Amino acid sequence: MSGFGAGRGSSAEKLRMRIIECRLCPRLVAYREGVKRRASYASQEYWRRPVPGFGDISGRVLILGLAPASHGGNRTGRIFTGDASSRFLVRALYSAGFANQPVSESRDDGLRYSDCYVTAALKCAPPGDKPTSKEFTNCSPYLDQEISLLVNLQAVIALGALAFRSYLDYLSRRDVNVRGVNFSHGRSYSFGGLPRLYASYHPSPRNTNTGKLTQRMLVGLFKKVRGELAPMSR
Repeated sequence: MSGFGAGRGSSAEKLRMRIIECRLCPRLVAYREGVKRRASYASQEYWRRPVPGFGDISGRVLILGLAPASHGGNRTGRIFTGDASSRFLVRALYSAGFANQPVSESRDDGLRYSDCYVTAALKCAPPGDKPTSKEFTNCSPYLDQEISLLVNLQAVIALGALAFRSYLDYLSRRDVNVRGVNFSHGRSYSFGGLPRLYASYHPSPRNTNTGKLTQRMLVGLFKKVRGELAPMSR
């Protein structure tokens, strides 16, 4: 199953609509609606709204990014779609068996995730990829509600230090002790029966073009996570 809300009916669809219609952060609203189209996308209509998560809501793995890209999710309307980071990530997910194809270019390209749900801590593209603490706070209820729908969740893979921090903030809101938990690519942490948290470098060009993060590294991490999952109860 793939697509927001698959298997969870009206609750997930209502959350999706609340996310899409959100205008809580004036700075983000102004930025996402005012992003100038790139020449290569001049004929395309940009989404310019918050971007909800996408994938298998019954899956055991959550991929957590920072925010939609200005000319990626903010253009296409689907998280990790249509930019260099998206192509790198989805190719790795495909190689690890979580995606049906290595392509993520548009909402109608046929991409489906299996046993995996992808979302971002912030639902709007932020200027300079730098959200404020207030914007994180405003958006946190949406992430909390998305996670609550993932009833089979066993593993969270945070892409980058800010996404990692946002998940620690989620745990803190539930009175989970996160003292001593630090971001380091490939490292993982358990929290007493809660989903295991894995850290990964973000698949941004600044990391992938320099070799800080390679396909081999990311596919290896995804396969490690898959191998550590427990079977779903029937």
